[in-house]
Amino acid sequence: MLTIGQLATYAGVTIRTVRHYHQIGLLAEPERDASGYRTYGAAAVVHLIRIRTLAEAGVPLARVRELLDADPETFADATAEIDRDLRAQIRALQDHRRRIAKLASGDSLALPEEVVEYLTRLRDLGAPESVIAPERDAWILMAARWPESMPSVMADKMAQLEDPRVVRLYQLIGRVAENWQDEELLRETADLMSELLQQAAASGDLDRQDDVLPDEAYVGLMDSFADASHPVVARLRVLMAERGWTGWTRLEKLEP
Repeated sequence: MLTIGQLATYAGVTIRTVRHYHQIGLLAEPERDASGYRTYGAAAVVHLIRIRTLAEAGVPLARVRELLDADPETFADATAEIDRDLRAQIRALQDHRRRIAKLASGDSLALPEEVVEYLTRLRDLGAPESVIAPERDAWILMAARWPESMPSVMADKMAQLEDPRVVRLYQLIGRVAENWQDEELLRETADLMSELLQQAAASGDLDRQDDVLPDEAYVGLMDSFADASHPVVARLRVLMAERGWTGWTRLEKLEP
C-alpha cells in the first residue's frame, strides 16, 4: 500500500494535485488505516494516471469524470467536441497575439487602422507628439462611439492633409502647445482655423457635421476632453468666438 507521497510520485503529479482531486471528487479518498494514515493501492495509481493524462491533453477537469466513465462511442464524441473547443481557443489566442503585436506602436490601442495611418501621416508631416497624443485620444473616443463612420471620416481627414494650409495649421498648433502664452502665435493659429472653416462652410462640408456627430451629449464630452487636454484650447476657443465660431469638436458659425 502506498502513502499519498508515493502515489503522487508514481502517477507523476504533486501531493497538492492529489488533494485537489480528492476535494473535487475526481479521486476517491480512502479511509484511514489503524495508524491514522490514508493508503492507496495500484488501482488508485492507474486512476490518477488516467486523470493526469486527460488533464494534460486539455480536457477540462469538469469533464474528466464524464470521460473516465464513458463508453468508446461517448468518449469519441466528447473528445471530438473538446478538440473543437481547443481549436477555437487557439484561434482566439492567435488573434490576441496579432492584436498585441499591433499595439507595439501605442497608437493601435483601441484605434482602427485608418486612424493609425492618419496619425502616422501627421508625424511624417512634422506634427509633434504634443499634438499627436491628444489627437490620438480624441479619436479613441470618436471610434468607440461611431466606429462605422471612421473609414469615411478618416478618408476626408487624409484628403485635407493635401492642403498645405492644413499642414501649416498642425505645425502652428504644435508650436502653440509649447508656447501657449504667445498671443501673436495664438492669433495666427485662430486666423488660419477661421480661414479653413470659411472654406469648409462655403463648400458645404460643415453641413455634414450633424451626420458624423449626431450625439449632442457625446460632442459635449469630446469638448470637455479637449478643454482638459491643454490650456491652449480654452484660449483658442475664445479667439475663434471673436471670429464668429462656436464649439470645438463640432465648429459652427455664430448667429449674427
